[in-house]
Amino acid sequence: MGAGHDHGHTHAPPAGSGTAAAAYRGRLRIALSITLTVMVVEIVGGVLADSLALIADSAHMATDALGLGMALLAIHFANLPASGNRTFGYARAEILAALANCLLLLGVGGYVLYEAIQRFITPADTEGGLTVVFGLIGLVANMISLTLLMRGQKESLNVRGAFLEVAADALGSLAVIVSAVLILTTGWQAADPVASLVIGLMIVPRTVKLLRETLDVLLEAAPKGVDMTEVRSHILALDGVEDVHDLHAWTITSGMPVLSVHVVVRTDVLNAIGHEKMLHELQGCLGDHFDVEHCTFQLEPGGHAEHEARLCH
Repeated sequence: MGAGHDHGHTHAPPAGSGTAAAAYRGRLRIALSITLTVMVVEIVGGVLADSLALIADSAHMATDALGLGMALLAIHFANLPASGNRTFGYARAEILAALANCLLLLGVGGYVLYEAIQRFITPADTEGGLTVVFGLIGLVANMISLTLLMRGQKESLNVRGAFLEVAADALGSLAVIVSAVLILTTGWQAADPVASLVIGLMIVPRTVKLLRETLDVLLEAAPKGVDMTEVRSHILALDGVEDVHDLHAWTITSGMPVLSVHVVVRTDVLNAIGHEKMLHELQGCLGDHFDVEHCTFQLEPGGHAEHEARLCH
């Protein structure tokens, strides 16, 4: 730390002490068990009833099971301790799992849409009664899983990916039930591929939204809810602050936003109040207005930026 520099930090829990998703590990395990069970049940039901909607929903269940498994694996890696080479540990693994889930969901959505179109071309005789029964089993199971993951999806992109997958499944099960009732009451066999189309179309928009949020983290965009212009204005409003540069804010993983900034302070102010008090004021300023737990400040006396620029050239 050279002359004229001072670094201050406000710390989030160190990598390895627990990401936002870690608190929901047990609930994810229960949701995974439910999903695997319903997947098998729907495969059997789809074959017995010759229902594409049930087969499509079971395929989606299989993808969900894989996604939930990856989410749990990501939590394991994300909570490994930091090392000299990986200073944030494997926290970013959670975001990579969310990205993989998005790609899987898009793939399943495309598959379901394709198969539904094929069923219109080559109609099948679907057994409505059996389809209703198996659809109800899937709906009840999905509602249980949604209840387990409801709170966690607000705190973690990883858990949100799992939540959206189960939510799409629940809506898919509802579409299966509606199509089966239509087949029973009207004999309209096209209701089955129509329900499959609905399932596919429900998957895509939510997945695109999650994908956008995940890519924002990977591309190190400012954390959601943190306006960088406002951050700069708040820092500049502090007495003695002349300038702000190299201001960056990004997200390591869900619940772990990070900010770093160089703050130019008048020399007379630094001499009068000291570096420590200035750092406390900066930390208090950001802590009162923005949800950023880990901040790093570098204090520089007036004119120091020009000195650094000359050294670089």
